Amino acid sequence: MSDSLKSHHDVALLRSSTVMAIGTVFSRITGLIRGLLTVALLGTALLGDTFNVANTMPNILYNLIIGGALTAVFVPQLVRAIREPDGGSAFISRLVTATVVLLGALTVVAVIAAPLLVRIFATSYVGRPEFNLTVLMMRWCLPQIFFMGLFALLGQIANAKEKFGPMMWAPILNNIIGISGIGYFLHKHPHWTVATISHSDAMWIGIITTSGYVLQAAVLIPVITRANIKISPRFDWRDPEINKSMRLASWTLIFAAISQISYLVTVNLSTHAAVRALKEGITTGVGYTPYSNATFIMMLPHSIVTISIVTALLPQLSLYAHEKRISDIHDSLVRTIRLVGIITVPAAIGLLLFGPLITETLFFGISAADGQYLGDVLAGFSLGLLPLSVNLILLRGLNAFENVKLQVLSNFVMNLAASGLAFVAALALPAKWVTVGLAVALTISYYIGAYSTIRLLHRYRIFIKTREIVGLYARLAGIFLIIAIPLRFLEAQIPGGNTIRLMVVLAISAVGYFGAARLFRITEVGSTFRVLLGRKI
Repeated sequence: MSDSLKSHHDVALLRSSTVMAIGTVFSRITGLIRGLLTVALLGTALLGDTFNVANTMPNILYNLIIGGALTAVFVPQLVRAIREPDGGSAFISRLVTATVVLLGALTVVAVIAAPLLVRIFATSYVGRPEFNLTVLMMRWCLPQIFFMGLFALLGQIANAKEKFGPMMWAPILNNIIGISGIGYFLHKHPHWTVATISHSDAMWIGIITTSGYVLQAAVLIPVITRANIKISPRFDWRDPEINKSMRLASWTLIFAAISQISYLVTVNLSTHAAVRALKEGITTGVGYTPYSNATFIMMLPHSIVTISIVTALLPQLSLYAHEKRISDIHDSLVRTIRLVGIITVPAAIGLLLFGPLITETLFFGISAADGQYLGDVLAGFSLGLLPLSVNLILLRGLNAFENVKLQVLSNFVMNLAASGLAFVAALALPAKWVTVGLAVALTISYYIGAYSTIRLLHRYRIFIKTREIVGLYARLAGIFLIIAIPLRFLEAQIPGGNTIRLMVVLAISAVGYFGAARLFRITEVGSTFRVLLGRKI
């Protein structure tokens, strides 16, 4: 790929992702506000854990059937289907019908099996007050499965028609509903515990949470209608393309199941650590809630930058694979990894150095000790941001060839490492520090996963050399460390409270980073910054 074509690729890719990035920024900001209010209402100890376990279960089961990997499988087929004379309406109607039936059945079974699910994922709750409370909340959260799946499928159909914006903006409505509901309860009951929350209030928290997903899916229906795609119930599922989708989906089911087994280990170990810590007289929240909230903060730059760019990248990679343009796939993957690193490298280092400052500033309504612990968990996750983003991009290379088997293999290696390291952390560390150890375990597994995917891409003669990535990432890290390390030591001397300190740190870090990058002539930083501002390179 020539330099001019590479530059054109960067511009097209970044401009295609800018609308998504803007929508994702607002989505993540509102999601962050929602999360902060939830922590303020339920805390970071056992009550917060019960809600997070209940509200995480729909995501776990959804990912088993039609999660991110599965929708990525559908994209190449959707891209081909819309070129048919009917604009893909027949194929899409069959796909939507089959998916709706599958999701409906899964949702009904899950609601019935809620007590069993709590026994499996939060074993330490059995025989304790947290068990019944988690089952109650979970039954009102589980219908999210249906609406998350519908949203994901309709969103992928919109993406195949190159309508990226609505899928990124719809979650904002979901978050606004959550903010309103949680805000109301925070005003009404600011000091709930497991013993004092009523069944009625717990039920309404679940209903409000699920209603946001209903609206999120509903807003995509007019988008599909305006795209001239007519969807009608079709039960003739013997279509070859549908059968191909289901075969690919079966491998994706294995892919997701491996991930959820690892997640099962994490939830069980973190909730067990929380119960153990409480018995030892530790009142600080040290269980699943700090883990899930630290994960959310770590995922912010990943979601805003990586997922936005990758969503725009996949249809392009699918076209390259169809035309057997292997060198273009290699170049697109490498340049996307380099572009994403411009944001993820300083973000990872910032989370590592300033994790406690970030969490103590953002999470109001909890004690300083709870905020500090959240920051420690966040620091444990921080450097995992880099391989997490790299691996997502590399997996899209396998998606382009519709090879889910190799994705399963890569995912198996990564999750085997994560589970093994998680058990080591749980056995070796005191109860208070188990969750921090789980964060570090997951971080290490991300590096193993990214390396595995690089090796698996060799099957398609895509040879990505580490020097194509590491050199730029090392320079970016060096530049940011020059700015960040002095700030870390001077952080406590900045006048004002945590909010002022965080704003000063972010401002100096950002200005210093982009200024130093320009001084050292790292062209990727300048070109990305200008394109995102809408200027021509």
